[in-house]
Amino acid sequence: MQAFLDRFLALPAGYSEGHFGGRRYGVSVSSSVDGKRRKLYAEELGGNDHVSLNLYLLASGKPLLKPCEMPEAKVIDFVMDFEPAP
Repeated sequence: MQAFLDRFLALPAGYSEGHFGGRRYGVSVSSSVDGKRRKLYAEELGGNDHVSLNLYLLASGKPLLKPCEMPEAKVIDFVMDFEPAP
């Protein structure tokens, strides 16, 4: 989970584009004012796929990953393999 967390927190805030699985995606990353909740929404550009998740940074120090109506493995794979465009 630490590798996922490091990778997710390194994604740029706001909108960006990049590649995952050989396809282009538009990605929006935002966080709550206190920084304890972050969310990601990614949409395949010119396709039908999307990825959506919320990540809660709990006071215990343990992150809580909540995918939005999709398997946890899908959001982890996306975050780990997404390559932002330069």
